[in-house]
Amino acid sequence: MSAPAKKIAVVTGAGSGIGRSVALALAGAGWSVAVAGRRPGPLEETAAAAGAGADVLPVPADVSDPQDVTALFEAVRERYGRLDLLFNNAGTFGPAGVPLEDIGYEAWRQVVDVNLTGSFLCAQAAFRVMKEQDPQGGRIINNGSISAHVPRPNSIAYTATKHAMTGLTKSLSLDGRPYRIACGQIDIGNAATEMTERMQTGILQANGQLAVEPVMDAADVARTVLHMAELPLEANVQFATVMATAMPYIGRG
Repeated sequence: MSAPAKKIAVVTGAGSGIGRSVALALAGAGWSVAVAGRRPGPLEETAAAAGAGADVLPVPADVSDPQDVTALFEAVRERYGRLDLLFNNAGTFGPAGVPLEDIGYEAWRQVVDVNLTGSFLCAQAAFRVMKEQDPQGGRIINNGSISAHVPRPNSIAYTATKHAMTGLTKSLSLDGRPYRIACGQIDIGNAATEMTERMQTGILQANGQLAVEPVMDAADVARTVLHMAELPLEANVQFATVMATAMPYIGRG
């Protein structure tokens, strides 16, 4: 009996943080992984961190650019011939600590373009590949956020896009059902990444005070994504919440 073919994944925002951790976890479990991000250097670092025996393909791409997204998925199809997983991870918080009335239009658009439109473009491209390939099907995992449930002060653009991500996940789940395309969402709270460095020095709370918040290792998030990814397509984690145990989420209201 021949060995089963490697499964193929695309991870966006894979040059650092959660994206890098997930890419390394997948590669370590034997997946072939296309890592995407805007900066070639960090993508090469992710590939190097996976080790010499890993199959990691760096593909520089801006997920908010439709042409870049098309080129990304064409590169994956040309190299591997199919796609089993998209981890829709690329995202930006936008201007930190800026009051709602002072957020510029371009700042708002950047967050929407990356977090929401970028996730849609990648999901659409993955959907097309998964629907047309044989055997048909695959899985899309969207990176939501604790902010898909409750906002932080001064985070309207990020929070709005992460609430929208939940709608994207539900629609993908429904529209993918006839084609064996499963879609789930992981909502993450306080993973230790560049984006959350300010959690460890003090961040604004709803009562107006600054407080240091606990964080967790991004590798713990990656293990959860790997579990979701390796389920058979007959099973799906629709929504998962993974957060630092003592962060101020439960009990806010």
